[in-house]
Amino acid sequence: MKRTAVINVVGLFDTLIGPALPKISQFASTGAKARIIPAFPAVTCTAQSNYLTGLDPAQHGIVANGWYHRELAEVQFWKQSNHLVQGRKIWDELRALNSQFTCAKLFWWYNMYSSADYSITPRPIYPADGRKVFDIYTSPFSIRTEIKKDLGEFPFPAFWGPAAGADTPQGPADAVSRWIAEAAKWVEAKYRPTLSLVYLPHLDYNLQRLGPGHPSITEDLKRIDEIVGDLIAFFQKNSIQVVLLSEYGITAVDTPVHLNRLFREQGWITVKDELGLELLDCGASKVFAVADHQIAHVYLNDRSLEKKVRQLLGQQSAIERVLGRAEQAHAGINHSRAGDLVVVSAPTAWFTYYYWLDDRVAPDFARCVDIHRKPGYDPVELFLDPNQKFVRFKIAWRLLQKKLGLRMLMDVIPLDANLVKGSHGRCPDDAKDYPVLILDRPTEFPHSLIKSTDVYGVVRQVITG
Repeated sequence: MKRTAVINVVGLFDTLIGPALPKISQFASTGAKARIIPAFPAVTCTAQSNYLTGLDPAQHGIVANGWYHRELAEVQFWKQSNHLVQGRKIWDELRALNSQFTCAKLFWWYNMYSSADYSITPRPIYPADGRKVFDIYTSPFSIRTEIKKDLGEFPFPAFWGPAAGADTPQGPADAVSRWIAEAAKWVEAKYRPTLSLVYLPHLDYNLQRLGPGHPSITEDLKRIDEIVGDLIAFFQKNSIQVVLLSEYGITAVDTPVHLNRLFREQGWITVKDELGLELLDCGASKVFAVADHQIAHVYLNDRSLEKKVRQLLGQQSAIERVLGRAEQAHAGINHSRAGDLVVVSAPTAWFTYYYWLDDRVAPDFARCVDIHRKPGYDPVELFLDPNQKFVRFKIAWRLLQKKLGLRMLMDVIPLDANLVKGSHGRCPDDAKDYPVLILDRPTEFPHSLIKSTDVYGVVRQVITG
């Protein structure tokens, strides 16, 4: 088997490959490139699961970055157990072919308790006193101590939130991708895996925050190009084949759609008053939506309302399609975890999780970076509230309170969904906005477009020759 590194440059799409990415462009010009018809939905957890199993969501079960667990009556996002991904993983198949095969999974998702040989993933520690301590989870567990000793602490504040993709006192804009790239080198030096899966998220942040047409994106492209170019040179120096790929393209948006507010106006949403704030009660609601970028899963606890819900959704100009079970089967997403209806936004729209009608009673976590408590994905977490005066002083005060062991709420996130200028999830109208797969040698792909599930076979063939 030929040792291989798969570098996942999140947010890289064909339109971006040009003068601002000289090293990536050079790599593409000397090798072979294909566009990937995006996974449906085109979100991180689904795309990666398609790539690593060769199956679609109807088979592997990852219908989004999070979904409603009907038995628990809870929405859960960004869970990390690999047991959630049904189907055989690529490293299991290759290990069956050659017992000497090993795999390092570096910050790809569903990275806990997998059968990969070496894993590193972000994982805070949650002491019983309510604190959140930034850290990583590794397998073997010894990697955690050793790699932090050599590389320093993982720059967790820059992994997601207002500090992600921004130069701050906490570190440079590209700190996370640089740390992960150095971790890939560290793992190679120590373990020499047959397959390294490397996740570099730098482009993801400002493409969502500012949109792909913003002038400052050029600087982000230059930064990721330096990181990727250096990593390619490192792997090639060590006679390791390189595959570059991405998960989705990010396109411009200007219209947030609040499905749960729409349902609430119909009397279908139930909220609980908790300490004067409103909390969505999914189990008691007749209809509610779990929003994930440009896709939303709509769950019907009262199935008699399906026709009325479809009619209401069909009247919304910012909604492109509504998929019932028959349409979901055609789209490859008809899994029990999926919503009873799956909704796709119009090209310049995206879905929020917002359900309150008055910001004064929004739940306390709404103004925080809180990816697990929110019943949907929230890209507004990339922003600091522009209406809060001296917000950076407030952050410093909150951090001091935390250091002193006091209870505090890092409530600095705005509630203005109009700030978000880029999104993904639906299949872009222009194939130039599709994600890409680039190999390090001239190869003839059967077609210039490949399915997301075909990535599995391409990587397998590159490794087995």
